[in-house]
Amino acid sequence: MNSLLMTEEEILTLTGYKRPGDQEEELRKQGFYRARIGPTTGRVVLERAHYDAVCAGGKPATVNEPRVRPPTLRRKGIPA
Repeated sequence: MNSLLMTEEEILTLTGYKRPGDQEEELRKQGFYRARIGPTTGRVVLERAHYDAVCAGGKPATVNEPRVRPPTLRRKGIPA
């Protein structure tokens, strides 16, 4: 299956738990920090891309992460 989200069966296999709260806690212990409980379904939501990235030892793609530019310091008496 090539879905965007992990299925309930896959999450059950990964965690060994049936209750969503226990599943979420176990997934976070395993390093899946983006695992969450869906507000409408009450089930654990885990994106397949995040699962693949964590299993590969990398970080997930950061599309909307802001870029921070280090500040330039101005010293008294020295032109910029």
